[in-house]
Amino acid sequence: MSKVIAVFGAGTGLGASVARRFGREGFRVALVARRKDRLDALVAQLADEGIEAAAFPADLSDPAGVPALVDAIRSRFGRIDVVEYAPIGGGTSFTPAAQLDAATLEGLVPLLLLTPVEVARAVLPEMTKRGDGAFLMTTGYSAAQPVPHLSGPGPVMAAARNWLYSLNGELAGAGVYAGTLTVAALILNSETAEQAAAGQEAAVPDGDFADFPTVHPDQLAEHYWDMYIKRDRVEQAHPVELTPAPTSAWNPLDGADA
Repeated sequence: MSKVIAVFGAGTGLGASVARRFGREGFRVALVARRKDRLDALVAQLADEGIEAAAFPADLSDPAGVPALVDAIRSRFGRIDVVEYAPIGGGTSFTPAAQLDAATLEGLVPLLLLTPVEVARAVLPEMTKRGDGAFLMTTGYSAAQPVPHLSGPGPVMAAARNWLYSLNGELAGAGVYAGTLTVAALILNSETAEQAAAGQEAAVPDGDFADFPTVHPDQLAEHYWDMYIKRDRVEQAHPVELTPAPTSAWNPLDGADA
């Protein structure tokens, strides 16, 4: 039975490129996002390219719906081998730290922190039992490097990034890989890029699309494939030179008395 990747946040940018990159390697693809019309269109495009895919419309800001969603994917495909979680869309914008309030953070926490944790909880038993699998998560650069005036999603994604680093260490030796791709650029073909090009200022910092760095989603999908195959780093950044230097994992239990 061929492997399955579940793409959470399957939009026209990164999600579509990840689906195609893994699909070319023989993966079947589960596409998860809110808009059924866009999912159905992507399923048809992938079918024309010889990639088997199915749509699973869902609101990823509702972590309570994750178990039923994962069960639906398993019912259709029989298994889940890889998760790619990247649900940030055009509705997400930055807030200066001095203007940030609890309500804004509360609105971001389910999508950017609680749901990926619940997805991992739902798929890890299957992966660890099989001794193979991967959980891949996309974050913005402000999760790794705080930037003035670009708060809001960053603090919440930083918490998710912290969790993923711990997850990577705990899964070492179990055959299951957890890694994060940190993106310091506007992803072309995405809903956010569409809004930026249309002049909607909230889509990019300061509303300046012309000066903001961009990246084609195929480049990011290639990073993910390389991470999945090599499994030799917790984090990969784009641009590559921003990737944090690897450090030795410190375990406070090492050397403790039995």
